[in-house]
Amino acid sequence: ALAKAGEGRVTAEGLSTGIVLFALGLSKKLLLADVFGRVVDLGFGRIIHLTTGDAAVVILSYAFQIYFDFSGYADMAIGIARMFGYTLPVNFDSPYRARSITEFWRRWHISLTDFFREYVYFPLGGSRRGTLRTCVNIVIVFLLSGLWHGASWTFVLWGLCHGMLQVLERLLKRGLAVIPGFIRQAVTFLLTAVLWLLFRSASVAEFRQVMWHF
Repeated sequence: ALAKAGEGRVTAEGLSTGIVLFALGLSKKLLLADVFGRVVDLGFGRIIHLTTGDAAVVILSYAFQIYFDFSGYADMAIGIARMFGYTLPVNFDSPYRARSITEFWRRWHISLTDFFREYVYFPLGGSRRGTLRTCVNIVIVFLLSGLWHGASWTFVLWGLCHGMLQVLERLLKRGLAVIPGFIRQAVTFLLTAVLWLLFRSASVAEFRQVMWHF
């Protein structure tokens, strides 16, 4: 594809915008993600002694750690590209404001979601072959997404849960639509936060340990 007009040209505006974006991303990583990460490490270091409140803090801290970590690196990449005259698309669009798991994946790591949709979901038939096949395709995509993050049962379970939750949302769409938006947003955030814990856990057993105290 041909480059857009003006792309690849270093300009004062591009440099200033890029530096701001890079600084924002670096701040997310160092001032937020790493701070939340220390809280999470402390919690995992004393799992057997966690109270319900401690477990809640660990779960919430990791949800914010992983968001600020990923989005921080994305902002830094966008900033560097902008300095050199290139414009990369936004990769995180306020994902924790989502009111469903399906919407969450339209907002979280957008480039990765687009990749799986384009190269896995559509070749499998997408939503063109009936409800059952659509649901199967969704689960397959998220199982592969889990394995893409790592060859561990925690990642497989994470992918399976996200796939199954999207299937449930598709099947219960009308019923869910009558639930107030703020409730759906809160439930979506809680579900994603709990499932993120699978990323941090060394095993399913360790994940169960933290959840036992929650």
